[in-house]
Amino acid sequence: MSGRILVVDDEKEIAQLVELYLVNDGFSVVTAYNGTDALNAVEEQEPDLAVLDIMLPDMTGFELCRRLREKYLFPIIMLTAKVEASDKITGLTMGADDYITKPFNPLELSARVKSQLRRYTKYNGAQAAHEYDFRGLYICLDSRKCQLYGEDVPLTPLEFDILWYLCDNSGRVVSSEELFEKVWGQKYLDCNNTVMSHIARLREKLKEPPRRPRIVKTVWGVGYTVEK
Repeated sequence: MSGRILVVDDEKEIAQLVELYLVNDGFSVVTAYNGTDALNAVEEQEPDLAVLDIMLPDMTGFELCRRLREKYLFPIIMLTAKVEASDKITGLTMGADDYITKPFNPLELSARVKSQLRRYTKYNGAQAAHEYDFRGLYICLDSRKCQLYGEDVPLTPLEFDILWYLCDNSGRVVSSEELFEKVWGQKYLDCNNTVMSHIARLREKLKEPPRRPRIVKTVWGVGYTVEK
């Protein structure tokens, strides 16, 4: 695989270690040691994916992730020493696509990067147009556009893939396990909180009533469904 990866970490040794492994796997790497430089690098270098540390000198990785998501849709992986579940949920809520804790295996990080890039690009080949239009929701696989009542919905790549998979399987219930393995492309290992966090964020963007969602519905104890 190839692509440009932005690595943001104030610990230069870690940033250089990540860069070494990613370069060996064929990626080009841009490094930044604080959030301000990272924002400038994104403008200038147009990365395909970002790896963000949470503890940065000028802003948190959460804040950096939030600001990136205001303009960009490329995958974001959080890399941090924080292990609390609340931190992971915060990162995912801010728009991160994956989360790895320190100390980490560089080979695992590289594998996660490849997995996110595969998921991000897997629909970019020549394919017949696919669309879904229901209850004011319009989603197009070819253009990767999502609209609600004619207004654009700014979904991250992962959010788009979740919604598309549910729409593409409309009329049946998709379990959290199936959704994780098909969309994330990884083995499901008690990742229900990860799926729930992204579904909650997706519903928020679709302006779904929390207790009675109209589009992405929960079938308790089974999974999620979108009606035909």
